[in-house]
Amino acid sequence: MFSSHDGLCTIGELAEHLGVSVKTVRFYSDRGLLPEASRSAGGHRRYGPDAVERLGLIRSLRGLDLPVPEVRRLLDEQDAQDGREGAGAGGALEDAVADRLRVLGSELAALRWREAALRLVQECPSVERPDRLRLVGAVAAPPNTASLARFWRSWLPPRMPARSVTAFLEAAVPPPPDDPLPAQVLAFARLHAFVTRPCGDGAGAGSCQPRAHGVTGARASAVLYAGLAEAYDLAGAELRRGAEPSPGEALDGFVDAYTSTYGARDTPAFRRVLAGRLADDPRIDRYWELTAEVISAPGGPPEPTPGSAHDWLLAALEAQVEVAAGQGGARRGPVGEAPVSVARA
Repeated sequence: MFSSHDGLCTIGELAEHLGVSVKTVRFYSDRGLLPEASRSAGGHRRYGPDAVERLGLIRSLRGLDLPVPEVRRLLDEQDAQDGREGAGAGGALEDAVADRLRVLGSELAALRWREAALRLVQECPSVERPDRLRLVGAVAAPPNTASLARFWRSWLPPRMPARSVTAFLEAAVPPPPDDPLPAQVLAFARLHAFVTRPCGDGAGAGSCQPRAHGVTGARASAVLYAGLAEAYDLAGAELRRGAEPSPGEALDGFVDAYTSTYGARDTPAFRRVLAGRLADDPRIDRYWELTAEVISAPGGPPEPTPGSAHDWLLAALEAQVEVAAGQGGARRGPVGEAPVSVARA
């Protein structure tokens, strides 16, 4: 190939040797990725032996679908390393490959989501297809959880510390499955539709707020939700083993979250009033039902959610209060009687 007296080759010879077109070699050369060694008397490009390896590297990088600017950056790093004795391979190529893997992962996730969405539309009765199509079409592919996070940020106490908000969102916002079934796509699409509707069917956000959100101050809300998170974890373990709602560590932690927040003592009267207050709170059962469908393994039992854990704990509290009332263990006062701190919640 490099048989000329000066040890160089023409652009045509270089292209033929590597099995690419002359146009391709010229493209990379014009963009500075493949410098020419010299020009002939007639102005034709001439390339040295190092051009073979360099063009091969360019082809390999482009074969990984790396964009030309990224290829240029990698080549520039290699050129800089070649000038330093003992220089290693550097981290640019590793970073570029990692970035490309992330992009491919996102593209594959989008394809898997679209496939499941198409199967969902294909497999439903023909009369339902237009509505199904509109429902799943409102969700990006791959989906993100921005709408769910916005829903919860507007629902949580306004002065709640950012760290506490983040911890709650991690528990309450379900990540979309990497390889979803059609039923999971449907559940996530319905979840998106649920959180983008007006709260309380248009009655306003205030109608959806639990009484506990009347607690003032950032510290109080942080204490409340940190305590609830621990109690929900304990109740989730009980749900996984199929235990019926009952008193125990989980319920004690649940009540303690409220006593710590309100500065009250844990007494039978407090538990009775708390059970009544919580039973009257607005409910978003549909959110938690759909969340369980999204995160649960196909064909397996539903995974516990903060919502199902809360219901288990409330049922345990109500059962305990009922037993105490039947035994005369809790003094029942007039309707609405409660410690001042609970009445404000």
